Amino acid sequence: MSLFALLDPAVGLAHDVVAALAQLLPTALAIVLFTVCVRLALHPLARAAARGEKARARLAPKVAELNRKHKGKPEKLQAALAEMYKEEKASPFAGCLPMLVQIPFFSVMYRLFTTPNDLLGHTLFGVPLGLHVGGAQDVAQWVVFGVLYAGLAAVGYVNFRRARRAQAAAPQPAAQPGLSFLPYLSFGTVLFAALVPLAAAVYLLTTSAWSAAERAWLHRGSEVPAMPALV
Repeated sequence: MSLFALLDPAVGLAHDVVAALAQLLPTALAIVLFTVCVRLALHPLARAAARGEKARARLAPKVAELNRKHKGKPEKLQAALAEMYKEEKASPFAGCLPMLVQIPFFSVMYRLFTTPNDLLGHTLFGVPLGLHVGGAQDVAQWVVFGVLYAGLAAVGYVNFRRARRAQAAAPQPAAQPGLSFLPYLSFGTVLFAALVPLAAAVYLLTTSAWSAAERAWLHRGSEVPAMPALV
């Protein structure tokens, strides 16, 4: 049994929920509403991840100082870092577990909107939700895809600016020149959306906009802006 097959029951349940919502709402709006509900359910995990990120940001200057002090002495550096985290009652991996726990949920959503099912036969302004941009045949269809991609690009730009500010404010080694490309990954969702059906693009725009707004809210008032999530 493949790893993806383990998600089939959850994908089936998600399909049934969206299909039920689609009886009351346009299917595209049902996708948006379902995505928002899932993100609301995952919000406590996002809050836990944000607390971990804030803890790492708070300790980053101390970590940088220890790296300078024990440069070329990995054993002493590891011992000093362990002692510092013990004194601060923190962990270098704080916030990572809540982020990892969210991955199966996003995998379910991705599979639901990219694998063939009856929902993809519905339309958004006359464009089938299962249609890829490469299959668009008239101006009306191109306009629908264009609006979605413009929305993703706008969210990507907001994330790009936030990532640049976070990178500029971060102490070494987080601000190494070799990592200067990272902010540009904020536009990756636009490229990815061009490879998936329209339904998945609707999901990507919804979840990306949610992530941007959620992280801005959770990290409001922080001295160092948070690096944006990719989804």
